[in-house]
Amino acid sequence: MDEYDVIIVGSGPAGLTAGIYAGRQGLKTLILDKAVIGGAALMVPNMENYPGYELIPGRQLIEYTKKQTLKYAQINEIEEVQKINIKNEDEIKVSTSKKDYKAKSVILCTGTTHRKLGVKGESEFLGKGVFYCAVCDGPLFTGKRILVVGGGNAAAQGALFLDVIGSYVAIVHRRDELRAEKYLQEKLEEKNIPIIWDTELDEIKGDMLVKSVVLHNKKIDKKNEYDIDGIFIAVGEVPFNSLATDIGVEIGRSGYIVTDKSQRTNMPRIYAAGDIAGGVNQWIVACGEGAVAALSAYEDMQK
Repeated sequence: MDEYDVIIVGSGPAGLTAGIYAGRQGLKTLILDKAVIGGAALMVPNMENYPGYELIPGRQLIEYTKKQTLKYAQINEIEEVQKINIKNEDEIKVSTSKKDYKAKSVILCTGTTHRKLGVKGESEFLGKGVFYCAVCDGPLFTGKRILVVGGGNAAAQGALFLDVIGSYVAIVHRRDELRAEKYLQEKLEEKNIPIIWDTELDEIKGDMLVKSVVLHNKKIDKKNEYDIDGIFIAVGEVPFNSLATDIGVEIGRSGYIVTDKSQRTNMPRIYAAGDIAGGVNQWIVACGEGAVAALSAYEDMQK
């Protein structure tokens, strides 16, 4: 069984940064991810608030970070962690879809997945006009009529991206104001991207592909059907917390892992960082938490 000082689960900004900091402390470090390197960060079209870059696509920043991380840590993509078993304070068994590993510490950077609306037609037309990542699937809809559902940063960024690639895009939001950051709201206004306020997506219709949607204006309690080619849903995230709950890690009411300011959980030698730890869902925060988690793991191993 291969042995490591630290095993990091997840290779988004938090996981990659944790790998850099752990490796630089001389810890033998392995990063495992069930998908490809980058996680949800790959879906960020452009960032204008990451220090050092006025504008940078998420994929590009991940590539830079990956290259740096590989100097200090091993990264195994497409290797899903299926179970964690705490043997004792100095031995944790990590079982994946391929093999078992032994570690002294584990940092959970498992992130989140897209929250579903649960409306009629959402599951039926998944991949047939219903999507959750504008950057991934938006190019299929150049010149097409698109609705983005949501009011946060992801919805605003998705709408702006779709506008740039030539889609006819509008935002549907159930409230009368967006949660997105001010500069994103200003860009939406600058681009004249329409926002349908006080309205919920009630139903998705079509045959082989999405053809129309039913929207419910809550303010006047009226439903209308509109022809549409595609829908991108951006209504928040659900944390990937199953590995944590299985080993008794404390989970908050919203499903996020509870940590202290040093990213320690209630379980010895188990740490959490990034979106799975809740709080401010920002790239730079995930990086900071990843660094803190790695340094806490190193500190605890010196005791």
